[in-house]
Amino acid sequence: MKYESKFYHEIKKNIPQISWVRIENNSLFGTPDLLGYNTNSTFFTVELKVAKGNKVTFSPHQIAFHFKHPKNSFICVRGQGSRSVKLFEGSKIRELSTIGFKLDPIAEGFGQISKVLGSL
Repeated sequence: MKYESKFYHEIKKNIPQISWVRIENNSLFGTPDLLGYNTNSTFFTVELKVAKGNKVTFSPHQIAFHFKHPKNSFICVRGQGSRSVKLFEGSKIRELSTIGFKLDPIAEGFGQISKVLGSL
């Protein structure tokens, strides 16, 4: 199982109050991995990434998507081989691709991420 697939199952398990839909889209490049729906009836997207060291890599299509859709779009990054999970706003994708995993997140850990996404 790929790293991002395992990561998705972890998110589903640790943030069960969000209704998650995994998006596997081969026709519209850059579409985020997850569509979430919270108890406030708010939809949002989440791109999943597993960082290799400090580096978080994105395709030009992913950067364009988050640049064009800055509201209610997020990037959730797990450090490869670590327990660290961080949530970033989609509008920060350029900084994240430059600075990497050291960029300050809006939430860290499943508990904080759950609160942020649940409060949208």
